[in-house]
Amino acid sequence: MRVRNLILGTIIIINLIILSFGLIFTHSWFWLLIIPVPLLIIALYHSFQTSHAILRNYPLVGYFRYVFESIRPELRQYFWESDTDGRPFNRRQRSIVYQRAKNERETVAFGMQTDPQTIGNEWAAHSVFPVHIEDHDLRTMVGNFQCKQPYSLSVYNISAMSYGALSRTAITALNKGAALQNFAHNTGEGGISQYHINGGDLIWQIGTGYFGCRDDLGKFSADLFREKATKPYVKMIEVKLSQGAKPGHGGILPAAKNTPEVAAIRHVVPGTDVMSPPAHNAFSTAEGLMEFVQQLRDLSDGKPVGFKLCVGDKQEFIDICHAMQQTQIFPDFISIDGSEGGTGAAPLEFTDNLGMPLYDALAFITTTLIRFGLKKHIKLIVSSRIVTGFDILKAVALGADACYSARGMMFALGCIQALKCNEDVCPVGVATQRPHLYKGLDVEDKYVRVGQFHRNTLRATVEIMEACGFKTLEDVSADKFFRKVDNQTTLSFQEIYFRNTGKLVNNRSGFEPEIFE
Repeated sequence: MRVRNLILGTIIIINLIILSFGLIFTHSWFWLLIIPVPLLIIALYHSFQTSHAILRNYPLVGYFRYVFESIRPELRQYFWESDTDGRPFNRRQRSIVYQRAKNERETVAFGMQTDPQTIGNEWAAHSVFPVHIEDHDLRTMVGNFQCKQPYSLSVYNISAMSYGALSRTAITALNKGAALQNFAHNTGEGGISQYHINGGDLIWQIGTGYFGCRDDLGKFSADLFREKATKPYVKMIEVKLSQGAKPGHGGILPAAKNTPEVAAIRHVVPGTDVMSPPAHNAFSTAEGLMEFVQQLRDLSDGKPVGFKLCVGDKQEFIDICHAMQQTQIFPDFISIDGSEGGTGAAPLEFTDNLGMPLYDALAFITTTLIRFGLKKHIKLIVSSRIVTGFDILKAVALGADACYSARGMMFALGCIQALKCNEDVCPVGVATQRPHLYKGLDVEDKYVRVGQFHRNTLRATVEIMEACGFKTLEDVSADKFFRKVDNQTTLSFQEIYFRNTGKLVNNRSGFEPEIFE
């Protein structure tokens, strides 16, 4: 109360002094009232409003609290955050993406900044007999015997990000970057826009909203799907069951981003919040999922079809494996998203407290598929914080065949981790539909950076493989990667993730028979 009265009293006195000078000397003094009079009005208003206690008690000074809070992420990132502290990605991770995207020097000096004795520290065992790998274009063939059009997929690809969540310039640059280096671009569940068709290979994601292939009631339309799925630029189809950042929760497109153009692509009402249902209406059982996979495969003339999920209840995935055996329908791939995955908008509890982390989920799915004898039919694609060659090889060691990256590719476009993706005010024009912001993202410059980031990341991946003695991706093994699990113990990934199943052979085909039954 005393502070409020002091502020009000001070402003009133200032106004009275200026008013007096104007009456006594010259009317020119009245121009000075242009500042204190509005301040007095604001202070009086806040003194009597009841919505904000801080502004009521501190009518003007209280605004500083909101100003500093609004720029807190920037202050922390630029002034107080160390090179290894930041979340979701620290400065070293962001910097390596920027450097590789710009083709700049990426070496570091004076030794490691992380503490190798810290719990959670990870490393790989190198070989005293390094090998040489001629071909840096690491790829895997996706498509089992039920697929008529197998696709040669790069080990590193653009993860699912929809047009609407991302701007038209961002989507265009990503797709042109994919075309430049011959890797794949996942459309996200928002459908295929004209900005996706710039030469890059597409993985068309079908979510619970069936955007781009839905009828007026929001149900799956086979005719609309076939029309798009048979296009030559669509190489694979991915059915989204759930994603890591909000498992069990449908996608969210804020009304501000739902422009008439976005709405036309998705077949929804423009200017409204678009909330995808949590579950599909085309199927509701594991057997139904398999039948839907086969339906999409038939409608697309035999292109690779798979599904994406964040693992929650392990028994549900086991049930899906039973359904594969019973129906004899085998998806060509499974995409695994860890709970640490990113999104433009999600409830806090879903982001922080639901879903299985990536490496636990990947090891579980790898083990389960091998137990059921299904791994030989199905390729595994993983996503969640994969931005370096070491990240890629850790995933491969646990059974992955290829990787996605969303936020890494966003960094390559110029993302500064402003954490404003859900507010339509992305300062670098990546995650916004505001023309004055997305026009600042120059497509001709950024698509080259996306391509360079991909190329340089694969080069770094190959260099690690050479140092470890891995001649091919099939040679990458879980017993060559290690993690410090407590102050006294360091265990290999083999011991951590496959302790009860025996030694994983080539990380894909199965376990040694004398150990695992």
